[in-house]
Amino acid sequence: MHVSLRDARPADLAEITDIYADSVLNGTASYELSPPDELEMAERFAAIIAKGYPYIVAEDAEGTLVGYAYVSAFRTRPAYRWLVEDSIYLARSARGKGIGKALLAELLRRATELGFRQMVAVIGGASPASIALHQALGFELSGTLKGTGFKHGRWLDTVLMQIALGDGTASEPDDQIYPGTLYAV
Repeated sequence: MHVSLRDARPADLAEITDIYADSVLNGTASYELSPPDELEMAERFAAIIAKGYPYIVAEDAEGTLVGYAYVSAFRTRPAYRWLVEDSIYLARSARGKGIGKALLAELLRRATELGFRQMVAVIGGASPASIALHQALGFELSGTLKGTGFKHGRWLDTVLMQIALGDGTASEPDDQIYPGTLYAV
């Protein structure tokens, strides 16, 4: 399936909400139990965009939104500002077709350009497909947290994976560039 990637827009929120709702109701990527409505998703979108984080969508040849992805803060303490967490959600019809890989590759590129030094994946339900996707793009296993969520009648593990961006830890970050300016220190 050929897709094009672009920045997400408020007009995409109905489709983003639908994709996320399916993941909440039928998957383990999110530990939410009830899907948020479009208003809540709009608030989340606005909060991510306001911080300057990349939030992108994938459209098929007909212009249908088939996936979305973004990075956001892993933690809000200022020392964490060089680290982002990725999130990727795909419509059922888009799974297993390389769309998640295209979205993640674009997030890696954009996060590196913005000056982030590390990206972490927090993989709910220890999804083999998500683990394989992240490994394919260079993420390494950092650890597994056992029994972190209870959903769909079973205990779920969470896998943590990580990749260095740019210089990683080989040099000090520049506080004068984004993301150094994200938090007042």
